[in-house]
Amino acid sequence: MERKCLDCKNVTKTTQNVTNTDNKSTNVDLKQFTKNVPFLLDSLVKGHNRTGSDSKQFLAATKRDALLLLQKELDNLANTIQGVKKEHVKKEFEGFSELFRRFLDESGPSLDWNKIEKLPPDAVIDYTTLQIPTADILHEMLNKLVVVKLNGGLGTSMGCYGPKSVITVRNDLTFLDLTVQQIEHLNKTYKVNVPLVLMNSFNTDEDTEKVIRKYKNLNIEIHTFNQSCYPRINRDSLMPIAKSAQIDDNLEAWYPPGHGDFYLSFQNSGLLDKFVAEGRDYCFISNIDNLGATVDLRILNVLLNSNDKNPEFVMEVTDKTKADVKGGTLIHYENRLRLLEIAQVPKEHVEDFKSVKTFKFFNTNNLWIKLSAIQRVVREDSLNLEIIVNNKILEKGLNIIQLETAVGAAMKSFRNGIGINVPRSRFLPVKKTSDLLLVMSNLYNLKHGSLLMSPQRMFPTTPLVKLGDNHFSKVQEFLNRFANIPDLLELDHLTVSGDVTFGRGVSFKGTVIIIANHGDRIDIPSGAILENKIVSGNMRILDH
Repeated sequence: MERKCLDCKNVTKTTQNVTNTDNKSTNVDLKQFTKNVPFLLDSLVKGHNRTGSDSKQFLAATKRDALLLLQKELDNLANTIQGVKKEHVKKEFEGFSELFRRFLDESGPSLDWNKIEKLPPDAVIDYTTLQIPTADILHEMLNKLVVVKLNGGLGTSMGCYGPKSVITVRNDLTFLDLTVQQIEHLNKTYKVNVPLVLMNSFNTDEDTEKVIRKYKNLNIEIHTFNQSCYPRINRDSLMPIAKSAQIDDNLEAWYPPGHGDFYLSFQNSGLLDKFVAEGRDYCFISNIDNLGATVDLRILNVLLNSNDKNPEFVMEVTDKTKADVKGGTLIHYENRLRLLEIAQVPKEHVEDFKSVKTFKFFNTNNLWIKLSAIQRVVREDSLNLEIIVNNKILEKGLNIIQLETAVGAAMKSFRNGIGINVPRSRFLPVKKTSDLLLVMSNLYNLKHGSLLMSPQRMFPTTPLVKLGDNHFSKVQEFLNRFANIPDLLELDHLTVSGDVTFGRGVSFKGTVIIIANHGDRIDIPSGAILENKIVSGNMRILDH
């Protein structure tokens, strides 16, 4: 069930009228509208089925005012630039206006919790049952594939400047280096041409274009395109905070609207039509910081050579653990598979959503999608992705709203969607320095750009690592605290908090907890072997 809409016809009609106003006066009292915004936002969050008819009329009028004022502000912003760029900006603003209109139309939960059904037996396929394709068809299969990496994020959360994809993660190689190595090896091994496509944002595009020049002599074809650039909205007025469409003048006033923007931006770039014309059938999409998301021949074989279904959309899921309880899950709803994110869950059912027994899988954001099906859903305008309202506070204390969408939420718009329950090794994201410690360690071996669990590790599971934010959250700070990366082959759980440093050749086994209280410092000496130990207090090693 889609989110309930109040007076949607009136709102849609108003949007059409606004589009044709050609900057005529909106006759809206801005001060009065601003006073009405809290009521409007409250209704969008909580729903408004129980309000009286007067309140409904008032709400509908406030929505119309919001659309009118927004369109006027967007027109004013577009008029701050000229030439070809202006037409591009106006097209992006049309996309944002539509997203804003849907934001106003939606209220309350995006689904009826009681209508969620148990997953059918064939909804999720066990990866271990997949057939390995025969060598004689691999060349033809791979030439039907396009690899897409979501490359819009910055490395600021880990204390780095520029695109996250250029952070060094292993052997002086970056996320992007490893991705290029993987695909070049694939192309050389099977004598194919699998192209790499990077979806950049305005934050990462310029730096990425400079970096990829170094790959020009490799056996890999690299394409880039930009996702949309939308204005951040003042939470108190629902108006853009930007004063000009010259993005570089105030980067803080703009944002990339989530990876759900992939479909329209991919189509608008011309690359989608290009690849379909070349005879390519599927794209494999994943986050560039997921080092486990490599091209998998078994999954590609299911897509191209399965006699049962012709799946247009495949979502890789893996078994949920207690560390993944907030991750999106796969559900069966109104006869279709779809992604359920925690933001869509009514408050009274959040604990149900987190239950490992009720929802056994979570979304890795590794997706395989039929290219011709993307063309169809974009042409038919049938994506209708749930809107994620991301509230943020900027440096000067300004409360803003970002309207975003998720790429996996499109699953419900495609035919014959399935999930594949993949090994945990295909989900190896690096979001924090805790993850970086794992991928830099001897837990993994690096081969042709791919990280493989060391055969010396007795257990297939990855250790749980928690490093304190105050001393380890930034990459350089993290690296300065380790003389070299410890031996983690026999580690189950590591927690480090406070001012802690590590010498050379340190080894952790079992469960290790190291806590330096405020004002204390702990120096773990070189060669130390800690097995099932708790270390606390103050322990200094001084040079003499």
